[in-house]
Amino acid sequence: MPKSSRPTQRDIAGLAGVSITTVSHVVNGTRQVAPETRAAVLRAIETMGYTGDAIARSLVTGGTRSIGVAISLLANPYFAALMQAIEREAASAGYTVLLADTHDAIATEQDTVRALRSRRVDGILLTPSPGDGAVIGELVSLGVPTVLLDRLTTRTDVDQVGVENIQSTSALTEHLASLGHRRIGLVSGAAGLSTSEERTLGYRLGLGRGGLPWNAHLVASGHSTRDGGAAAVRTLLSAPEPPTALVVANDAMMVGVLHEIRAHGLRIGRDLAIVGYDDCEWSDLVEPPLTTMAQPIEEIGRGAVRLLLARISEPDRPPTTLRLPPHLMHRASCGC
Repeated sequence: MPKSSRPTQRDIAGLAGVSITTVSHVVNGTRQVAPETRAAVLRAIETMGYTGDAIARSLVTGGTRSIGVAISLLANPYFAALMQAIEREAASAGYTVLLADTHDAIATEQDTVRALRSRRVDGILLTPSPGDGAVIGELVSLGVPTVLLDRLTTRTDVDQVGVENIQSTSALTEHLASLGHRRIGLVSGAAGLSTSEERTLGYRLGLGRGGLPWNAHLVASGHSTRDGGAAAVRTLLSAPEPPTALVVANDAMMVGVLHEIRAHGLRIGRDLAIVGYDDCEWSDLVEPPLTTMAQPIEEIGRGAVRLLLARISEPDRPPTTLRLPPHLMHRASCGC
C-alpha cells in the first residue's frame, strides 16, 4: 500500500484476517463480535492508523472527545441561548457537540439518544421530554455518562442541572400582590414537565404569602407553546371576573400572550400587569419592557458541561444536582 494512501476498512479486514462486514460491525457496534475477533480488528486499526471516522478513532483512543445534546429546539427560545453556552464550554475543554432535536416527544427522544450513542459520544446532556422516564432509565442502566438539563426529576441516580423555580415564581407572584392585585392569573406550562409543576407550585406559594386564595379559574395551561399561550389568555379574559395581572411561566407562551392581549386592545402594565419567566433577548425591547425572572443561562450551560466531563472522567462519583438561582429583571410591564 503506498504511503500516501489512507487505510480503508478493506485494508483493516485484510490485516486482521476477517471480513469487511466484521470490521464494520466492530466500528459501528451494529452486531456482537467475538472478543478475540474484536481485539484483532482493534490491533489492525491501531497498527494501520485507520482514521476513517471518529468512531474508529474512539475504539483505539477510548473516546471521541464529543458530547451529545438531546434537546427540543422548538420548545422554548431559551434553549437556543443555552446551546450557545454549552458549545462554548465544551469547545474550551476540547470537545465537540453533536446536537439532536427531540421535538419534545418521547419516541423521537429515544431515537435521537440512540443515534447519539451510535456515534459513540462520550456523554449526553438531555432535556427530558414530558412524561419521560424510560429514556433516562436506559441511559442510567447502560452506564452512559448523562446530565439532565433544565427539567429536573426526583431521581437520585443521575446528575442534573437546572434553575430554582418555586421560590422565584413565588417572588413574581408576591410582587404583583404587593402592587394591590387581588386576581392574579397564571399561564402555566405543559403538563408533565417538572418546570411547569414547580412554577405552578411557586405561584400558589406566592398567592399564600400575598394573602390571596387559590382560584382554579385564574389558571390556564398554555402548553408551553405560542398558540397555547394565546388560547390561555383568551380563556382567562373571558372569565366573569378576569385577572388584573398575569404570571406567564415561559417565554414561548409569552409571545402568544402579548399578541392576544394587544388583540383585546388592552394596555400592558396599565390594564393588565404582566410578569414572565426566562427573559429572552427581546424582553427589554417590547413596549413596555417585560418584568421577568431571568435564568442564568451561561451558568447552567457551563455547569452542565463541567458536570458531564466530571462524570466521564470519574464514573463512580456520587450524583450531583445543581439548582442555580435566577434573578429578577424589574421593568415596566408589571405596572410599577
